[in-house]
Amino acid sequence: MRSYAVRRTLTILPVLLGVSVLVFGFVHLIPGDPAVTMLGERATPEKVAAVKQRLGLDQPIHQQYLIYMGKVVRGDLGISIVRGDPVLPDLLRRFPATVELATAAMLLAVLFGIPIGIACAVWRKSLVDSVSRVGALAGVSMPIFWLGLMLAWFFGVELRWLPTGGRLDSMTTSFEPWTNFVILDTLLKRDWGVLRDALRHLILPAVALATIPLAVVARMTRASMLEVLSRDYIRTAEAKGLRQATVVLHHGLRNALLPVLTVVGLQVGSLLAGAILTETIFSWPGIGRWVYESIESRDYAIVQGATLFIAVIVVAVNLLTDLLYAAVDPRIKY
Repeated sequence: MRSYAVRRTLTILPVLLGVSVLVFGFVHLIPGDPAVTMLGERATPEKVAAVKQRLGLDQPIHQQYLIYMGKVVRGDLGISIVRGDPVLPDLLRRFPATVELATAAMLLAVLFGIPIGIACAVWRKSLVDSVSRVGALAGVSMPIFWLGLMLAWFFGVELRWLPTGGRLDSMTTSFEPWTNFVILDTLLKRDWGVLRDALRHLILPAVALATIPLAVVARMTRASMLEVLSRDYIRTAEAKGLRQATVVLHHGLRNALLPVLTVVGLQVGSLLAGAILTETIFSWPGIGRWVYESIESRDYAIVQGATLFIAVIVVAVNLLTDLLYAAVDPRIKY
């Protein structure tokens, strides 16, 4: 197990290197000049040249990449071109909001997707199966930006049940979080009023973001359970007179969880990517909205640093998923 973990960790290094090359190259393909963006269109050529020299933008592209990666290794993701602030502290300050939203969305996807998939497999070709499959297809097909707008309009504007933006109401802005994980901080401080307010703000963006992962998890659980329930040992367990719940959950679900776990791990990347649209629609102060605003303002340093940071998180989650396989299925040997 330990040697496998070391080998898998070493294999992700070329992946991260390739991602850094692609991110650096694509960011430099964005139209516009960062020096002109910093100084304004009326800046003199002398000032533009001075800024380029200070930022190293007058160097060949491969030298710029090496300089940038040298800073990344030391924990320096650069300086915001527009704001002039270091990228890493801002990123770490906004990252908990994105993690909170993605975690809530994934919990919804798993808590609802797996039971729906099990029900569809047990009652195959029934009304439950047909309705669930149509719902899963609709969930995968609906764009997040459209669903988010519809949820905000219906539950926020028409019914006025839930807030449509932000992380907390304006009257709770005096709340000072310790870790920037608002839900966790309210639990630690036992501030139940702020906790209720935070959960109300979290519902709509989490539901919008969870739609696609929920549909994918439900479909994968159904397919995996159908395959497992057709095995001989399942028929043997049924012939012994075991209860259907025991056969399905104990003998069937555990053996069907491996592909579901893989899908859940892969969906983390989709959640972080989809958070850009969701956070923008619901004014959620996370990395996604920050990157969107930076793209509009051509702040290349933020786009580059945030994309590289998200790539590292996705690769790390996929590594963790691989290491969890043995816990789910003891038959796997590293």
